[in-house]
Amino acid sequence: MLDLPQFGKKPRGDRQKRIEQSPNYLEGSFQNLSPTKMMAEEASYWKMIGWYTWNKQVTAPPKKIPSIKRNLKSPLEKGTKPIITWFGHSSYLLQISNINILVDPVFCGFASPFESIGAKSYDGSNEYTIEDLPSIDLVVLSHDHYDHLDYHSILKLKDHTKKFICPLGVGAHLEHWGVPTSSIEELDWWQETRFIDSLVITCTPARHFSGRGLKRNQTLWASFVLSCDGYVLFLGGDSGYDNHFTEIGNKYGPFDLAILECGQYNEYWKYIHMLPHQTLKAAIDLKTKVLLPVHWAKFTLAVHPWNESITKLHYYKEVEQSQIVIASPMIGEAMVLDSILPQSPWWK
Repeated sequence: MLDLPQFGKKPRGDRQKRIEQSPNYLEGSFQNLSPTKMMAEEASYWKMIGWYTWNKQVTAPPKKIPSIKRNLKSPLEKGTKPIITWFGHSSYLLQISNINILVDPVFCGFASPFESIGAKSYDGSNEYTIEDLPSIDLVVLSHDHYDHLDYHSILKLKDHTKKFICPLGVGAHLEHWGVPTSSIEELDWWQETRFIDSLVITCTPARHFSGRGLKRNQTLWASFVLSCDGYVLFLGGDSGYDNHFTEIGNKYGPFDLAILECGQYNEYWKYIHMLPHQTLKAAIDLKTKVLLPVHWAKFTLAVHPWNESITKLHYYKEVEQSQIVIASPMIGEAMVLDSILPQSPWWK
C-alpha cells in the first residue's frame, strides 16, 4: 500500500547524499535544534484515544463558515502592495511585485492519503480550487505532512508552476509526482535563493517533524523568510515554540507580516505545535507588525473547539502591549499590507 503515489517517495541517490551532508541530519534522520519529543512527558496514546472518542467539544463549525469568492485572475496594478489570500488551514496565496506565490497548497478537501479516512474540510472552507488561481510563479512547501503537501494539488500545479521551493528531501515526492527536476530547489536551514533579483527566500528553522509513511524525519521541515521590494515576511509552516523565533527575528526582523500556526494544538504535543499564547510570543520574538494566524478553520486535527485558538489569541493582554495587529480575514478575503487588514470576528 505504501507504494501508492500519494505517499510520495523517500530521498535516494544524490539527493540522499546531500541530505547526509546537512548539519541537521544525524544518526539517520533530521533533528530539531533543541531535543524534541513528539509527545509530552505526561501524554499517552490511550489518553489520546479516550479524548478523541469521548470529546464533547464542538470541534467543527455547526454551520457553513463564511467566505469571499474573488476573481484571483484579475491583473494587478503596477506597484500594488503585497496581497495575501488565505484558503483556510495553512494554504495561502501571496501576490507581491506581480509574482504569484502559493504556499502549502491543499485543495483536495481532505488531509490524509485517502479521502475515506482522516480529516475532511469544513463546509465553506473549500470554496476555491486550483482552477480559480492565477498563473503560479512559485510554490513554497514547508514540509511533507498531508495537511501541507497535497498530492492531488501538486498534480494540477506541476505543469503550470515555474518553480517549487522546499526543504531538503521534499523534492523526492515532487519528482515522483512528475514535477520537472529543473523546477525544484531544495534548501537547508539558513540557505537562501533568489527567484528574481528583488525576491529573496531564506529557509529557516522550525521545530516540528516530517513523514508520509512509516519512517519519520527523512525529509526536512522549515519556515521561510521572504524579502521583496522592501517588505519582509515570515512564513512559519508548522512549529513548536523555541528560541529559533528570537534568532530569526534578530537576524531578519523586524517583519511586516508573520504567518504563524495557531490551531490544532494540545498540551500532549506542545513541543511540535504552539499553544495560542506561544503563537503570540513567537510573533513578539519575530518583531512583526502584523500577525496572520493560520492552521485553523479547515480541518479538525485536535480536540479543542474549532475557533478556540483565534478567540484566545485576541484576549491576551500582551496583544495590546505588543501593538501587533492580528489579522483575521475570512477565507478568500483580500488582505493588503499597509492598507487592508481584516479584523472582523467572523468566527463567532
